[in-house]
Amino acid sequence: MKTLYNQNTGYWYPRLTLFMLETIILAIAGWLLFFDGAEVLNGVFHWNLTNGDSGRNLLLFILILIVFVRMKFTMFFLLRRPMSWQEAFSVPTAFSLYYIVIPLLSLTHNKPLNGWDIVFVVIFVIGSLFNSHAEWLRHQWKQNPEHKGKLYTGGYFRYSIHINYFGDVLWVLAMAFVAWNAWALLVPLWLFCFFAFYNIPMLDKHLAEKYGDDFERYRKKTKTFIPYFY
Repeated sequence: MKTLYNQNTGYWYPRLTLFMLETIILAIAGWLLFFDGAEVLNGVFHWNLTNGDSGRNLLLFILILIVFVRMKFTMFFLLRRPMSWQEAFSVPTAFSLYYIVIPLLSLTHNKPLNGWDIVFVVIFVIGSLFNSHAEWLRHQWKQNPEHKGKLYTGGYFRYSIHINYFGDVLWVLAMAFVAWNAWALLVPLWLFCFFAFYNIPMLDKHLAEKYGDDFERYRKKTKTFIPYFY
């Protein structure tokens, strides 16, 4: 059975398609946060969006831009497996929640930045490290020819099999907090459920088939998703 993790597709075309779509989504986020996006949407849909707080808008866009750069670095330099066309379209769809929906929800008020936003930025940084630094360490490990075909269980991955996904949930949660709208919390909740009930089971099946007993031993002694808990 083919999944995202065992399809043999071209390397460049899906990646370039994903890059183009996410760049468009990033531009829409900038239009919403810095230009007349709110006024246009109010006129078309009769919404009641504000222009938001300029400081909060800037912080949110900086976080979005950091995510964009991190993910593109991962996609072009760290992710060596083929990328499916399904991924090329499903990933930008998901990221539209982070780049567009969260900013839209932040434009329902003009709340200025406060001390809590420092906490949210710290959560964002921690989540980003769990994701990108974990991937970077794994990439470095795999560069050693002696590790070819072996399962990586070091670095951050000693704390959870899918610590990179846990990092994703953390940085998305931080962005939802920065939006300062309770409805935005549905986005990280959706992401958690997507990982826990769909993506992780699918990936675990693939890893079990690829690494056999090595993965089973790793799974028995390591939490699946949330370090020390789950």
